[in-house]
Amino acid sequence: MQGRKVYQESLFVNFQLSDYVPHDNIYRRILGVIDFDHLYKLTLPYYGREGQKSIDPVVFMKFMLVGYLENINSDRRIIEMSRMRMDILFFLGYNIDEPLPWHSTLSRTRQLYGQEVFTSIFQQILSLCIDKGMVSGKRQAVDGFFIKANASLDNMVRRDILEDAEMYAKELEENVEKPSPRTIELPKGNERRHSGLAPKKNPSNATHVNPNDPDAKMSVKSGKVTALNYLGEVSADTASHVVTHVQAFTADKHDSQCLPQVLDVLVKNLLVNGLEVSEILADRGFSGGEGLRSLEQMGIKGYIPNRPQVVYERKGFVYDPQRDSYTCRNNTTLPFKGMSGYTNKEYRTSCADCKGCPLQSICEGYSAKRKYAVVLTNIHKPYYDRMHERMQGKKASKMMKIRQSTVEPVIGNLVNHYGMKKVNTIGLAQANKCLTASAAAYNLKKLMKYIPMLRKKALSMSSRIGINNITAFVHNILSLKTTLKNYFAAKTTLYSGLN
Repeated sequence: MQGRKVYQESLFVNFQLSDYVPHDNIYRRILGVIDFDHLYKLTLPYYGREGQKSIDPVVFMKFMLVGYLENINSDRRIIEMSRMRMDILFFLGYNIDEPLPWHSTLSRTRQLYGQEVFTSIFQQILSLCIDKGMVSGKRQAVDGFFIKANASLDNMVRRDILEDAEMYAKELEENVEKPSPRTIELPKGNERRHSGLAPKKNPSNATHVNPNDPDAKMSVKSGKVTALNYLGEVSADTASHVVTHVQAFTADKHDSQCLPQVLDVLVKNLLVNGLEVSEILADRGFSGGEGLRSLEQMGIKGYIPNRPQVVYERKGFVYDPQRDSYTCRNNTTLPFKGMSGYTNKEYRTSCADCKGCPLQSICEGYSAKRKYAVVLTNIHKPYYDRMHERMQGKKASKMMKIRQSTVEPVIGNLVNHYGMKKVNTIGLAQANKCLTASAAAYNLKKLMKYIPMLRKKALSMSSRIGINNITAFVHNILSLKTTLKNYFAAKTTLYSGLN
C-alpha cells in the first residue's frame, strides 16, 4: 500500500542539539581543540561596567570563523545560514529555538575590537599547527594579491574638491551666524572645480580619492580592469602550506616596499614558537633594496629574482670599492659627487677630463650635451649583486618552483574559498582584521584535516593492498614472533641441560 507522510508540528518536543551533531563534524571537533576563553580578558578594556550587555566575545569570534570557513563575507548571510545549521548552532552555543544576534552587531563589534584580538586567535591556531609538527619554519614563501575593496570607482572625486568641501565645512562651523547650506556661495574661481565630480580621463591615486573609503586605492593587475583594492601579503610555510603571517596594505604600495615590515612580524610569529626562519622565497615583485638589506641584517637567505632594470655591470667602467670611484677606458677617474634622487649615487668627471678624449663616441656615460661622463649607481647595488649571484645556481631554480607551488595555491584558496575575494568593511584597519580572520580559518581547517606522515603512509598502504591483507600480514608477523620466541627458549633450555 502506498504511504503518504502528513506533516503536523508537535506542541512539545524533547530535543537535544548535541545528539544530532556527528562526532566527526568539523565544528564539533574545533570545540575540542581551540580554547576561546582568553578572549574575555583580551576584550575587557573595550567595555564599561554599566549599560546593556554586548554580544559574547567568544560568540563573535566564532561567527567570524564560521563566515570564512563557509566562504561568506556578508554579516547578514552569516546570521541567516547559522540559523539553519544545527552544527553551527552547537558550535556557537545556541539552542535551536534561541534567537541569534542582529547582523549589525557583528559589524559594530568588528569595528570596536582592535587588531590584537584577531591576531591572538590567528597566533593560537598557528601555535597548534606548530605543536602538531605541521610547520618547519625554516623556509617561507611570500607573495601578494589584490583584495577588492568595498568601494566603487563611480564614486571617485578629485582631491581638490574634497579639500574644498572640508575647508568650507570648517568655516561654517567656526561662523557664529551660520547661513543655510543652500545659500552658500563658493568663492569665484571654484565654479568649474565644484561643477561636477566626474573624474578626468586618466585619474590616479594622486588626483582622485573615494570619499567613502579613502584607504582603497586604484590598482590593476595584468589582464584585469582597474579597481579599488587593498594589497594583501601572505607568508606560507613550505612544509605543509600553513599560513605563518598575513597583513593588509594600501594597494598603491609595491610588494618590495612591504617586505621589510612583513619580515619583521613573520620572524616574531615563529620565534615565539621556537622556530627560526632561514630562507625566504619570493618573486621579482619583492626585489627592492630595503627588503634585501633587511634579509641580510636578519641573517636570512633570500631567493628573489632581481628586476630587469637592475644593472650589474657598467660597460667601460671599473669600480674601485676602496676609493669609491669608477675608472673609464681612458683611465680617467669618476669620483663620487653626491646623491641623485633618494637611491642613486652619482659619479662623474669634469668637462676638462673628457675634452679631447678619443673614446667619446663609444663611452656610455658621456653626453655631448653636458660634455662630461656620468655613472649612476643604486645605493643598494651590493645587495642586488649578491642576490644575482645566488639566483644563478641550480638551487635557486628549485626554490622558485617550490615558491610557486606553495604560496600561490594558498592565495587561491583564500580568495576563492575563504572570503577574500572582496572585503565587506571600510578602511585599511578593518581589511586587515578580515584578512587575519580568513587566514585563521584557513589554518584551522588544515589543522582539522591534518594526518601525520606515518599514519598517512599506513592508510595509503591499506588502500593499495586491502585491509584484509593487512590483517593477515600482521597476524603472520605475530605468529612468526611467537615461533622465534619458542625456538630461542628451547635452545636456551638445551644448552643449560648440557652444561
